[in-house]
Amino acid sequence: MNAPSYEDAGVRGQSEALSAVERHLRPTFSFPTNGEVLTEFGHYASVVKLTPDLALALCTDGVGSKTIVASALDRYDTIAFDCVAMNVNDLLCVGARPLAMVDYLGVHTLDAGRADQLLSGLGAAAKEAGIAVPGGEVAQLPEVIGSDGRTPGDPTAFDLVGTGVGTLHPEELILGRAVQPGDAIVGLASSGLHSNGYTLARRVLLKDAGMNLDRHVDELGRPLGEELLEPTAIYVRAVTALWDAGVETRGLSHITGDGFGNLVRLEAEVGYELDALPEPQAIFDLIRQRGQIRAEEMFKVFNMGVGMIVIIPPSQETQALATLESSGQSARRIGTVVKEAGVVRLTHHGLELARPAG
Repeated sequence: MNAPSYEDAGVRGQSEALSAVERHLRPTFSFPTNGEVLTEFGHYASVVKLTPDLALALCTDGVGSKTIVASALDRYDTIAFDCVAMNVNDLLCVGARPLAMVDYLGVHTLDAGRADQLLSGLGAAAKEAGIAVPGGEVAQLPEVIGSDGRTPGDPTAFDLVGTGVGTLHPEELILGRAVQPGDAIVGLASSGLHSNGYTLARRVLLKDAGMNLDRHVDELGRPLGEELLEPTAIYVRAVTALWDAGVETRGLSHITGDGFGNLVRLEAEVGYELDALPEPQAIFDLIRQRGQIRAEEMFKVFNMGVGMIVIIPPSQETQALATLESSGQSARRIGTVVKEAGVVRLTHHGLELARPAG
């Protein structure tokens, strides 16, 4: 039997949907009378120039099927942390300093205890990221959330999404255009799975391997559910410390869906040689072994221990690593930018990741 992949687990590519986005939404770029869109589709966040000195960055993201794990364990504080993290980390990648986030909570059934935990998590994450959460929306949709519309469905089902905003000077927009061969690739450590790949992780660990969320797993040193609910790392303090120290961040890549393939979202016509990747956390090896997942699939779906990548001039590597360490962030040089456009090569694994569709 073939090893399961992300598509086998039910997650399909989005190339067709993206072509529709281009067709229908491109004309809207000309609609604002007081702003100029500075970014194309496909970046981590969209940027609109408001004045010669001010641009607004916007992004929206959710926490995916990690909500299913939270519901199963009736624990919701860490997943709210994820929602903030996914948005503020994306804002950083275009050079924006995160300012605020509003959230959308869609539920099958309103539950005061769950809402309190979610709000507690949002508040803690907002403090870590240095942002405000000035509002949001709650929608009770029993026929949409956790139901097929014909049966009562799952009263614990919910979806959590955020929209983040940040600001930057238009001339400080970072899209990766300045990245050049020879630049140093620095990887910032992840805290675990973060909020991507959970459809495959749940299939492998819970369905195929029959593991229990409450049971202690020796390889992890704690119960599986606790590991799966480890919150996504927030990189605001680390990345803004680099900016404040004068380190030139030529490109930033949040390693989410598509794994290390996210590097090709940067606009420079270059490639990426990753030859010093860290040892991934135990959860990744557990998924790989229990599911017999190919190494290429693991690096395409999961962050494999690196949650954010920063590309800097090689002359600033020492300063950058020292600054990151001082901010409390574990980081290391993991590779070098090369001339071959569009390639992401994992040297020690003998892999070359294909450019993600769309």
